[in-house]
Amino acid sequence: MIALPLLAVQSGHSGIVHPRTGPELSDIALFGFAAIGVWLVRRALRKRFAKTKRPAED
Repeated sequence: MIALPLLAVQSGHSGIVHPRTGPELSDIALFGFAAIGVWLVRRALRKRFAKTKRPAED
């Protein structure tokens, strides 16, 4: 119980609320990495399933 206030001080938050004026750089970077990840997975799945098509029978 004695260490609880000490942990609260070391949490890294000053207690002052700053208004958000727009997206942070980390938000933009996370979106970019997610978009690249989705693109890579879709490309890999397209290649994988393009190889498994059966020839058309007449």
